[in-house]
Amino acid sequence: MPIRQVLSGERIPVKIWTDEVDDNSKRQLANIASLPFIHHHVAAMPDVHLGIGATIGSVIATRDAIIPAAVGVDIGCGMVACRLSLTASDLEERTLKKVFDQISRDVPVGRGQHPDDRVLVEAARPFEAGLAAMTRKHPQLLKSFGRFSKWMNQMGTLGGGNHFIEVCLDEAGQVWIMLHSGSRGIGNALASYFIELARQDMERLMIHLPDRDLAYFPEGTPHFDDYVAAVHWAQEYAWRNRQCMLDLVLAALARHLPPFLVTGEVVNCHHNYVAREHHYGADVWVTRKGAIRARKGDLGIIPGSMGAKSYIVRGLGNPESFDSSAHGAGRKMSRTAAEKQFTASDLARQTTGVICRKDKGVVDEIPGAYKDIDTVMANQKDLTETLHTLKQVLCVKG
Repeated sequence: MPIRQVLSGERIPVKIWTDEVDDNSKRQLANIASLPFIHHHVAAMPDVHLGIGATIGSVIATRDAIIPAAVGVDIGCGMVACRLSLTASDLEERTLKKVFDQISRDVPVGRGQHPDDRVLVEAARPFEAGLAAMTRKHPQLLKSFGRFSKWMNQMGTLGGGNHFIEVCLDEAGQVWIMLHSGSRGIGNALASYFIELARQDMERLMIHLPDRDLAYFPEGTPHFDDYVAAVHWAQEYAWRNRQCMLDLVLAALARHLPPFLVTGEVVNCHHNYVAREHHYGADVWVTRKGAIRARKGDLGIIPGSMGAKSYIVRGLGNPESFDSSAHGAGRKMSRTAAEKQFTASDLARQTTGVICRKDKGVVDEIPGAYKDIDTVMANQKDLTETLHTLKQVLCVKG
């Protein structure tokens, strides 16, 4: 499916891969496109929806500047998945309930973190020097960390919101592990600090913006390199955090299921991040806010909601999307709206056959609050090809 809409901005166009985009999101996309350093065009993926400053599901190429709020507060948020030698016949319901309980014990969720005697020291320690360098240069960061001062304890933890751990079956009945998480509290603290710093810089430089959340760091200014160092640190932390959780989940399965091997390549990809890339004749900074990189041959993960299908994909390398694709189903209503419209009974009905929480506390994550994942995939046939279709049988929510 080719581009569905093109918004003609004052400077550059916005190319959109869906008909399902509300007026507020269109205004937000137009605001981004109006900035003087945006390169060539703005791309909006088929899961696009309103965000803070920048639209979720947008791909923003910038020359000589980065917008911290476009990268977002969950720096490096993304997915990891792997296929196992187990099949559907190895998953009895009573055993899966034991697995659910085991994962819930072994992987802290929400605001939980590992106790001091279970900190994943070997995984976290390589990040100490980089963080120390940042805090020496920006001692105010220490005030931002607060309860995240025990950031090492959060390595290998899930977090809250839409983060999850799932056991899935593919189209051939093969078992997969898939999980969604990011850079946890420490990434949020770093992002929040630099977002506020960018706002202060805009005021000091007397730069007028259509939205204060589009405050940016121009390349060559004092804070630009510091933010790049911080964002790369958090992205690496998020990557390692997912890998650690995957190891914990595999160990949890091994306690209750028959012996197995990891038989497929482990796919680990960000969908909230910034990277240096070459597009349309220029070296630019590409911010993917709720989008994955989908260069030709890249493997990626596109999850649905906690009751819908998910997809393992291979990128097709479409230059018009800046080699990107959707990162998931995308919300069609806010958490508050979902809580008002749906009940725990609705959640139980929409997650039939999935071992998961079905209480009021996770109604905001009900499948009905999300766009239809199959429509999202149909709208981006020129961005990715599907390798595997997954359906969860177990879901641990953050």
